[in-house]
Amino acid sequence: MAQVTLYLDPQTQQLLEDSARASGVSKSRWVADLIRSAGRRGWPDEFQRLAGAFPDFPLRPDQLDMAVDTPRVDF
Repeated sequence: MAQVTLYLDPQTQQLLEDSARASGVSKSRWVADLIRSAGRRGWPDEFQRLAGAFPDFPLRPDQLDMAVDTPRVDF
C-alpha cells in the first residue's frame, strides 16, 4: 500500500483529527475516502437513479405542448 506524507498547518491537522474521530475512522481512511469522493468522475449513483424518476416533471418532452407558441413582441 502506498504512503503519502502531508504537511499541514496546526489548524488543518486539528480539523483532520476531529473529522476522522467524528467519522469513527483513522486519519488515513478519512483522507482516502475524501480523495475517492473528490476524484470520482461522473455523477454519483444516487443522481443517476433519479433520472426519469419524476413522471410529472414539467420539462419532459412528452409533456410539452409544442404546438402552442409564445406570442412575439415587435420591437
